[in-house]
Amino acid sequence: MVKLNENIRILRKRLSFTQDQFAQQLGVKRSLVGAYEEGRAEPRLELLQKMAEVFSISVDQLIGVDFSSETPGSALNYTRGKEVVVVTVDSNDRQNIEFVPHKAAAGYLNGFADAEYVKELPHFNLPNLKQGTYRAFEISGDSMLPLMPGSIVIGEYVDDLRNIKSGKTYVLVTQREGVVYKRVFNYLEENGNLFLVSDNRHYAPYQLSGSDVLEVWSAKAYISVQFPDVEEKSDVSVEQLAGVVLDLQKEILQLKSKK
Repeated sequence: MVKLNENIRILRKRLSFTQDQFAQQLGVKRSLVGAYEEGRAEPRLELLQKMAEVFSISVDQLIGVDFSSETPGSALNYTRGKEVVVVTVDSNDRQNIEFVPHKAAAGYLNGFADAEYVKELPHFNLPNLKQGTYRAFEISGDSMLPLMPGSIVIGEYVDDLRNIKSGKTYVLVTQREGVVYKRVFNYLEENGNLFLVSDNRHYAPYQLSGSDVLEVWSAKAYISVQFPDVEEKSDVSVEQLAGVVLDLQKEILQLKSKK
C-alpha cells in the first residue's frame, strides 16, 4: 500500500530540501510539512499539485507509486524520453535548433514543455548538425571561462540522465538553479546526485539532485563573437576537477555522519 506521507518525505530528501526549505517552496508553514510527513494531516489537491510540480512528477505518481522501493538510479526518476521534448521543424521537415536567449531563461523554465512557447523562440539550422535534437542557450557570467559571457552553447538532448558522462559539459534546465552551463560529474547511481563544477576555480562546485533536473543538453558546439585571448586558458584539468568533486563528496559524507 502506498503511503503518501512517506512519499513526501522521501522525495523531499531526494531534493536535499530541509522541511523549512520545502515549506518555502510550497508557501506553507514548516510545521504543516512535518504533519504531512508524519501522517497527521493530508494535503489538499491544490497543494498536492504544487508538490508534484516541485518533485517533477505527476500527482498520480505522488499518490500511486511507492517511492520507498525505488532505487536512486531508477528509470522513473531519470528518464526524459525524446517523445516529451518539444521541437519545431523547417519547411523540409528538419528539426530546428531553437535559441534561448539569457533574458528568456526564466520563461523557459515554465514554457519548455509548451509547444506554443517553443514555437515562438528564435531558431536556426547548422549544416554539420543534421542528426539529433539540438537547442541553443546563451550563457551569462564568467563561471565557465575561457568561454565568454554571451557565448551561445548548442546542446544535444539527453533523454536519460544516467547517460551523462562525468567530466563533460552540459546545459541543465533545473527547478532551483534555472538554466546553467557546467561541467558535470555523474553520481546518480551512487547517491542520486550530480556534481556541477565551473571551469573558473573562483566558483565552488555544488551538488544537485537528479530529480531537480528538467532537461539536459550535452554541449556539442558554441558560437561567440569574442575570440579567446591566446594567453587565456583554463588552469585546471578534468582530472583535477574530478579530485575536487571527490573531496567535496567526502566532506558531505563526514558532515552526514556527524548528524
